[in-house]
Amino acid sequence: MNEIINKVSNSGLMTLDLEDYYPSENRVQFDIKEFLFEEIFLKEKDFREKLKNHDWELYNNTYVAMVCSSDAILPSWAFMLITSYLQPYAKLIVLGDLKFLESSIYTRIIENIEVKEFENKKVIIKGCSNKPIPENAYIQLITKLKPVVSSLMFGEACSTVPLYKKPK
Repeated sequence: MNEIINKVSNSGLMTLDLEDYYPSENRVQFDIKEFLFEEIFLKEKDFREKLKNHDWELYNNTYVAMVCSSDAILPSWAFMLITSYLQPYAKLIVLGDLKFLESSIYTRIIENIEVKEFENKKVIIKGCSNKPIPENAYIQLITKLKPVVSSLMFGEACSTVPLYKKPK
């Protein structure tokens, strides 16, 4: 009988799956309009009082996207003040929607990926995932890996799309 040989495992290919880095903590959208007078005007005294009385522990160990869903025009210090309340609890706070938050989370993750293990390796960036990986994360990852790898591919080991090959 012929022995079945796993050519993929013998190929020296390394697979990097961004889903493996996906943090499990909750994502929360914080809507500032709830703290405004008639959901449209910022009255400083009332605004500060509502913030002071809010239960900030709700945001413990969460990722927070700060938005204002009304057409209110807010001063910069309003976002800064809210951030000062959120900061002791939240893992990350951004001004933007949940999509921007997810992109910001992955920016941090990719910044912390150690590329030394990928030096001069053939790397496949796994394509399919069950978690919401932002498209921008793949762009950032390629930017980080390209200077150190011998080649980059996208997809699965059985079916990859070549992205880069270091010239000889």
